[in-house]
Amino acid sequence: MTPTINHINDLVDRCREGDQRAQMQVYDRYYKAMYNTAFRITGHSAEAEDIMQEAFLSAFTKIDSFHGNSTFGAWLKRIVVNESITAYNKSVKLGEVRYNDELKNEADDTGVALAEDEKASKKVRKILKAINLLKSNYRLGLTLHLIEGYDYEEICEIMDISYANCRTMISRAKQSLRKKLEKDGK
Repeated sequence: MTPTINHINDLVDRCREGDQRAQMQVYDRYYKAMYNTAFRITGHSAEAEDIMQEAFLSAFTKIDSFHGNSTFGAWLKRIVVNESITAYNKSVKLGEVRYNDELKNEADDTGVALAEDEKASKKVRKILKAINLLKSNYRLGLTLHLIEGYDYEEICEIMDISYANCRTMISRAKQSLRKKLEKDGK
């Protein structure tokens, strides 16, 4: 194992023992990525912050259920995705109208600032803005597939749809995104 993996495994072991400093180190290491994941799914900054906080609380209280079958970050991200989708589906069901935060936080999961390359930053903002304008199921499907990196089988399970439905939805979402980007480019 690499030193980083050993370090996170040591932190997880200390978290199991209730070490609050270790919990804070885990939080500091993952909070930006988890916030961004929640934000991309919900599209709402305050809700993403709430989800991120709840996910960490859930992870720390249920840390004994983490068996190391995946990385700790992947396990935590799954919690965030599940809580985000639950919140998103609840808001859709209730027909809530949201204020659009216009990409308040757009740092990527690796923590590399996109501001280094202004042209790339504008392009990313344009794409993320276009994704946010898609139909809700298209936006969710594309976010899970392209940004979060889930495969079709995982998306089927998360969204509770068939494999064929998933492939069709993502294909149509990509096509719709292309049209929106072409329209903005003209």
